[in-house]
Amino acid sequence: MAVCGLALSGCRRPAPEGTPGGPARGGELVASLRLEPGNYSRYFEATAASDVMSMLTEARLVRVNRVTDEIEPALAERWTTSDDGLTYTLALRKDVKFSDGTPFTSADVTFSFSVAYEAPGSKLGDAVMVAGQRLTVMNPDPLTVTVRFPAPFSPGVRILENLPILPRHKLEPAFRSGRLQNAWTQATPASEIVGLGPFVLTEHVAGQRLLFARNPHYWRKAADGTALPYLDKLTLEIIPDDNAEALRLESGAIDMMSNADIRPDDYARFKRLADQGRLKLLDAGVSLDPNLLWFNLKPKPGKDPKPWLRRKEFRQALSYAADREAIANAAYLGAAVPVFGPVTPGFTTWYSPAAPAYPHDPARARQLLAGIGLTDRNADGALEDASGAPVRFTMLMGRDATIRERMASLLQEQFRRIGVGLEVVGLDLRGVMTRWQSNDYDSVFHAFQSSSTDPAMNLDFWLSGGNTHVWNPVQAKPATDWEARIDDLMRQQVAVRDLAERKRLFAEVQRVFGEELPAIFFVAPKVTLALAPRVVNASPALQVPQLLWSADTLAVAGPRSTR
Repeated sequence: MAVCGLALSGCRRPAPEGTPGGPARGGELVASLRLEPGNYSRYFEATAASDVMSMLTEARLVRVNRVTDEIEPALAERWTTSDDGLTYTLALRKDVKFSDGTPFTSADVTFSFSVAYEAPGSKLGDAVMVAGQRLTVMNPDPLTVTVRFPAPFSPGVRILENLPILPRHKLEPAFRSGRLQNAWTQATPASEIVGLGPFVLTEHVAGQRLLFARNPHYWRKAADGTALPYLDKLTLEIIPDDNAEALRLESGAIDMMSNADIRPDDYARFKRLADQGRLKLLDAGVSLDPNLLWFNLKPKPGKDPKPWLRRKEFRQALSYAADREAIANAAYLGAAVPVFGPVTPGFTTWYSPAAPAYPHDPARARQLLAGIGLTDRNADGALEDASGAPVRFTMLMGRDATIRERMASLLQEQFRRIGVGLEVVGLDLRGVMTRWQSNDYDSVFHAFQSSSTDPAMNLDFWLSGGNTHVWNPVQAKPATDWEARIDDLMRQQVAVRDLAERKRLFAEVQRVFGEELPAIFFVAPKVTLALAPRVVNASPALQVPQLLWSADTLAVAGPRSTR
């Protein structure tokens, strides 16, 4: 039987530079948030705003450190694993209390799983399932929880980070009556919102701000025994416009942006402010979430007007035609790196440099296109298929996405140079998703937010039956041999416990994906975060919220200076 976890009192980071003895207690930090939560429970709202709310006011059994990507003890201080790897026995911390002073016990854990699986409208049930089946969760005593997996699952207790723990004493009546979805909304008094996180909500001024105060019963302590969080207050200003958000940070009205890194257009002036000591810039690394161009690979009933769209040679040709260095320089002003697949170098554990690459090579692109019968038959510079129809396709994308708009213009020109026409259709996001879901599209240009760095936690993308297997989702059985191959590799990858073998299997997944190219990736931006000099102890991460993920250890030194 394996024993995992450590009885840590809190984070063990070195004291930040310039703060002898570590951060000081007290003070207020002001951050921005693009949108406000409509529902305060992450169980019923899957938005960036609800993620931030949950990070601040709730806690999990385990925590994934977003800098090291390692699993850390949280409400569970240690755990053991059965020999077959299917059962985990978690020892809960003693003397932990909710923000209203009520003791936390294993009954709150089993209640939280019941809500995830059974509450009408729950958005977390799938997040704590393995092989489409529920986990079996029991509480043999108030400080012990056992979790039985229905099948081998290599990420193990990492899955438990998906489940914030709810207060049974507050929410059980609403759950039993089927009204839980409406228990924590903007109409609910802030005093009724109870959690195990570092902060408690004290006020929500709709459309303006969310105000939080330190949770006096918070269980986590710093390495020197100091009670966390360091901050007394935290304010989230609601600033939907990214230009206004950048100006507020530049002026000193806010200390940081919760869910946004620096836009390329802002970098130069932010760098000047950093050189003057008026801002700090933090390099978080290469983004996990590049834009992707995916194609409609669902089989067409009847005669297919664009059969070449479903040929891998066509997609490979487009990838060779893309000048990624030019895209990085023109669209991102140099703040991006070329990538060729969904796993960027930011996924340090899982990135495979051996995956197929497509350096800029228009001659190779034309050769591939000619090989599938797409040639310039009338010498007008544009390709035609065997019937004489022009080789053109449409690309749906969201309006008001400045970076994607720049990239779309570049791709139009780069594809035109090899004779392929690209028509860009801008829609609102709902319109894009409606066209995708109704199978009424050639291709979509979009980006998704990574929910986990572990590939076994993103099976909806990789498996042919997954909802976000975007090029042909929810297949009853794999439509192609290569998708069947990826299905098989991912199922092996999920079942095996040896990390080296998991990495080998996933490298093969990346190889197969890179050869078939159901989606083309071009560049991944470099993530740079800006914050006020008074903010100390920040731990920049690639996943959002990039700084507030460790809000309990953030601190401030000195008052805010407006400019």
